[in-house]
Amino acid sequence: MSDWLPPALVPDAFSGALAQRMLSMLVISEDLPAQDNRVRITPDGRLRLEYEHNNLEGHERLVQTLKASLDGFVDHAHPISQHHLQLDSLLPLYGTAHQLGTVRFGTDPKSSVLDPWCKAHELDNLYVVDTSFFVSSAAVNPTLTTVANAMRVGDHLKERLGARTPAAAPT
Repeated sequence: MSDWLPPALVPDAFSGALAQRMLSMLVISEDLPAQDNRVRITPDGRLRLEYEHNNLEGHERLVQTLKASLDGFVDHAHPISQHHLQLDSLLPLYGTAHQLGTVRFGTDPKSSVLDPWCKAHELDNLYVVDTSFFVSSAAVNPTLTTVANAMRVGDHLKERLGARTPAAAPT
């Protein structure tokens, strides 16, 4: 509703009544890597995020699958299933939760910033272990993958620096 009317202008009684009768579903699909989706620095030094929605055909198939699975979910004796209002929209850029793919990795410094160990090609002491080097998250929360990668890079750093693992405490 906020696309058409600022939330401050919607009476609380109306929005409360609507919320009590609503079942909301969010369909999340994978955002595929796109070379033109990137962060740039403008000539005046500000950051500019350039993003174009993609994989819309796959998203639409997922939405249609959800709709088809709900087709039989109608009980004419129950008032909630007799009314249907559908608003379809894509989340705007500010609605994204997991930013990925802002730092490319690979073996060639001409086409990537990080090597496969997440170390900056040009700096010996800079490792990036957040989600920025991920190509995609397959439309799922990437937190566990981020933790696993940080542990992988940590083990690499321990080996590279010749660090020893502390002895286990006596039991």
